[in-house]
Formats: sequence, C-alpha cells, structure tokens
Amino acid sequence: MRITARTSGGFAGIARCVELDTGRHADGKAVEALLERLDFFEPAPACPVGADLRRWDITADDGRRCRTVTVAEDDLPPGAAWQALLDYLRGAA
Repeated sequence: MRITARTSGGFAGIARCVELDTGRHADGKAVEALLERLDFFEPAPACPVGADLRRWDITADDGRRCRTVTVAEDDLPPGAAWQALLDYLRGAA
C-alpha cells in the first residue's frame, strides 16, 4: 500500500510531505491494520476550516482502492487510532 500524507497550516504554516510504501517497512502491516480499523476507505470524517489548524491530507492506495482523507489535528474524530496514525506519519517525516 502506498501512503502519501501532506501536512500544512498551524500558526507557523510549515508544510511537510511523507510518502511511504508499507511493503518496504518492517511495521507496514501494522500501518495497514490501523487504516482498516479506521475504515479509511469509507466516508471521510468532516474537517473544520481555518488557516491556523494543522491539517493532514492523507492518501492511501492499496491497488484496488484509492482515497484521500483530510483531518484537522485539533479536531480528530473520536478514538485513539487517528492520533496513532498521525503520530506514525509525523515520525516517518
């Protein structure tokens, strides 16, 4: 699975991009399992608008499905799984 994540916004306005292929990472299966727990390929959570909010545009492509989800770091959907995904992506940057 290929994952591309772009983060932008926040008070500093710093932008970053992370690209990873889960097939090439030792913990790739764990990341794929996390996306399954999030129902990543199902309807996306609503994302608030605001230039000062750090936003993540996350695209996952498993070869059969491709979806982009936008989430605001300060307004994550309920559950620790979204925060775990952002923490992983931040560490991969």
